[in-house]
Amino acid sequence: MPKIEDFSDNPECVAKYGAKMLIAEPMQYNDVMSRIPKGKVTTIVEIRDFLAKRAGADFTCWMTGGIFQNIVANAAVERDDDLPWWRTLKKDGELSEKYPGGVDAQKKLLESEGFKIIQKGKRFFVADYEKSLAKL
Repeated sequence: MPKIEDFSDNPECVAKYGAKMLIAEPMQYNDVMSRIPKGKVTTIVEIRDFLAKRAGADFTCWMTGGIFQNIVANAAVERDDDLPWWRTLKKDGELSEKYPGGVDAQKKLLESEGFKIIQKGKRFFVADYEKSLAKL
């Protein structure tokens, strides 16, 4: 890894996503997540799109992306380093229940940086997260 898989023989995939899918490696997610400054956030979708574009692919595997994002967050906590994993959100600015300490821990860290968290049903989101997206 990383590697690019060719889906050009799958017309449905090509029509929806494109022909080339990047399977990035965990350290690529780690590197991008480590660059998100205080006062900014990103989403896993933004990271996947950034990695795909940088690699010359059309899209990035969403499943491995989510898995690797969580591995990076949990490894950062285990290493006790300063990688700001809590600044990476799910699609649409949603907080992740799979992060260390769940939504409560991510919510507390984001609120300590001045972000407003709103609840919609049982889910939590950063209010107006689009205004705080980091430039990748």
